[in-house]
Amino acid sequence: MGWRPRYGPVVILTALGLLLWLRFAFTWVGIYLGLVLKTPESAVSVQVLVWPIGFLSSALVSPDTMPAGLGAIATWNPLTATATAIRDVLGNPTWATHTWAANHAGLLATAWPAVLTLTFVPLANRQYRLLGR
Repeated sequence: MGWRPRYGPVVILTALGLLLWLRFAFTWVGIYLGLVLKTPESAVSVQVLVWPIGFLSSALVSPDTMPAGLGAIATWNPLTATATAIRDVLGNPTWATHTWAANHAGLLATAWPAVLTLTFVPLANRQYRLLGR
């Protein structure tokens, strides 16, 4: 893919940290949905939600090449922010979009997981407590 880290291990660990931070947040989303859906079969069906998040991001294709609605969703997707921030941190080129989200990818790459975590940890804990009733 042409990705070569041009800096030291601290930069690589920062990029890995951004990726793990997003994964941690999405894990809590999955835990909450698994508790709400209650059956193992329906909990496994949550995996279907992973595909739209991945494909409606700029991880694979520039949002400028997408239809307007999909491009807007891809621009503000949490995975887009993290992928763009990791590309920036590693010194690799990113898609040439001139949006606020693209210019502030580092901020969004830390804010999206924080918002998701702060939203879904209490929801998952509440749902878990309700299981005992």
